Amino acid sequence: MSLDTRLRQNALLWAGYLLVCGCLLYASKSRTLSITPNVGHNLSHTRPFSSRAHIRALESRFRLQASASGVGDSDVSGGEKIVVIGAGIVGSSIAYHLSKRGVMPTIIERKKVGAAASGKAGGFLARDWGSGPTEPLHQKGFELHKELASELNLSTFRPITTLSVTREAWGGAGDTGASWIGGDNAEEASIRLMDTNTAQVTPFEITTKLMEKATENGANLRIETVTGLEISEEEGSKVTGVHLESGETIPADKVIIAMGPWSTKVQDWLGVRTPMTGIYSTSLVFTAEGNEDVGAKIREEPRALFCSEDRYGTHLEVYPRSNGDIYVCGCGGSRYVSEEDLRKDQPAPGEEVADPGRVKAASESLAALAPQVAKDRNPEVSQACMRPCPPDAMPMIGGLPGYENAYIAAGHNCWGILWGPITGKIMSELILDGKSSINIKSFDPKRFGGRMPSLMGQRGRHKGSTSVGEQW
Repeated sequence: MSLDTRLRQNALLWAGYLLVCGCLLYASKSRTLSITPNVGHNLSHTRPFSSRAHIRALESRFRLQASASGVGDSDVSGGEKIVVIGAGIVGSSIAYHLSKRGVMPTIIERKKVGAAASGKAGGFLARDWGSGPTEPLHQKGFELHKELASELNLSTFRPITTLSVTREAWGGAGDTGASWIGGDNAEEASIRLMDTNTAQVTPFEITTKLMEKATENGANLRIETVTGLEISEEEGSKVTGVHLESGETIPADKVIIAMGPWSTKVQDWLGVRTPMTGIYSTSLVFTAEGNEDVGAKIREEPRALFCSEDRYGTHLEVYPRSNGDIYVCGCGGSRYVSEEDLRKDQPAPGEEVADPGRVKAASESLAALAPQVAKDRNPEVSQACMRPCPPDAMPMIGGLPGYENAYIAAGHNCWGILWGPITGKIMSELILDGKSSINIKSFDPKRFGGRMPSLMGQRGRHKGSTSVGEQW
């Protein structure tokens, strides 16, 4: 055997030895967070997902045990540390799709998974309601929901038929296929078929299941408050860390902002224009508990209703859930929260409260339309959340202008649940492949002006654009 051959064999042996040592060292590392299921709760249930008992079970699953150690490493993509800020449906989907491809991000969430709109929305899905650039989000998003229902073993996803309801109009219900609508003492309404290619999912279930699977795969979830981003002094176009309220700075090679309406904080953190309005609205849930006969009808006769405006000042959207509950939004009286207030946490995520006047109006309106569901009863759940709405009502998906490693995925308006999972897949493609399988040019964040010029050191006298004298 020649000397060269022996040297090559020895080199291979040493390489193998070092590889094994490295694997053992990595396996010994502790994660920053573990998720411990509550004893007695079996979340592999097959019975319908409940808006109350089963939600409590899922929340128990996310009992968090934080440690003082640093953030776990991403496992692929050159060992990059990828940080996702926000654990609504968009952030959870990003984590899920990255982890499916072997990249384990750290997700930082201020309160809990699905704390805001992702835990309180209606979950209506419509394949063919897109227009222009949003058509792929609708179509691909709808198909992805079907896939995820199987992959995540969701109990709440189901196809439904959607009806158009004109209130206080003669015309009758026709053959709606839903005996829980109308009946004795119901007000007159004209009901017609609107769409059959629609579906519904309970947002809290899919959001928590996405995150649950991501953490099972190895992603790290931390419940912390982000206060800002660290920018490299040498490279002003690169984010190097995420500042936490605790004083810790988490190192980051890539950062994705997915904080819903609060994503507008990027304007303060990075000086990039991210205009956003929070549409603050009330919603209700009438549960099947104590009303089992009607609940059975709702389970067996799923019909979503889009109603015209009525004398109660509402334009109800009514979504029947797979467990027999009825979700109601379109209660009227939505208010607009400015980006300035959002950046000041007024309100903070998960602290939105229902408007009692709109709860009363919507309850009376539903009781007039579907007395079997809501006559002489109050909703078991009265809540509020905010839809994140940019000025052009289209999402921001992509890299933040002026920064090579910062991204945003937010501003999904009233389609957050439909578009959220596909947005997570798009972001995983941008991070790992450098391009998206869907045309997202119209959603480029730079359409709002990009990086703002810093005023620091530029507030003295100027002759045109030229600084003159001392600047402060």
